[in-house]
Amino acid sequence: MFPAKGESRAEELDATPSRQVGLDPDQPPYPSPPFTAPPSPARIRPGTFASGRDLAERKALVRELTVERGDPLKQFIGYVALVIGDYDEAIHFSVDTLGFGLVEDTYIEGQDKRWVLIAPPGATETKLLLARAAGPEQASRVGDQTGGRVFLFLHTDDFWRDFKAFQAKGVTFVREPKRESYGTVAVFEDIYGNLWDLLQLEV
Repeated sequence: MFPAKGESRAEELDATPSRQVGLDPDQPPYPSPPFTAPPSPARIRPGTFASGRDLAERKALVRELTVERGDPLKQFIGYVALVIGDYDEAIHFSVDTLGFGLVEDTYIEGQDKRWVLIAPPGATETKLLLARAAGPEQASRVGDQTGGRVFLFLHTDDFWRDFKAFQAKGVTFVREPKRESYGTVAVFEDIYGNLWDLLQLEV
């Protein structure tokens, strides 16, 4: 059948659903499958990564979510509280032994405490908050905030430089340097007994 004058072939096909998909004219056209929207960040539950999924896949998902939301994803951990026994001894170890910078040391009169922030050289985001224990319960956590597991992970661009420097200043290493698939690592403890990884990742 030819289209009527002024009617396009496309218009004719639009009016005949069975011919659009090459179906039997005596059968009704099949319905289109329902559209399923991709998951939004709010519907993705923590822990949904399959075990063994590598870092590249995780980064790819973050990029997908960034495009999906239409705005850049910018989040980071600002401060991690390290419960301590004394401000000055903790500052001395962090600054003079580990080589961290003292970012802030402000006395808060109304609470009779100090707001003390430290950070390793080159750090731009996450900082450690040296929080003096208040009361017996908090004091019981000093040196054991993670039940004996490694608590903090100090990344470095030169493992052996920092390992030797820490040893020279009397830092106690409880696990000797080891080459792993992800990098070179050793475990040391601070003056309270918290365990730290000194870690240089493979690039």
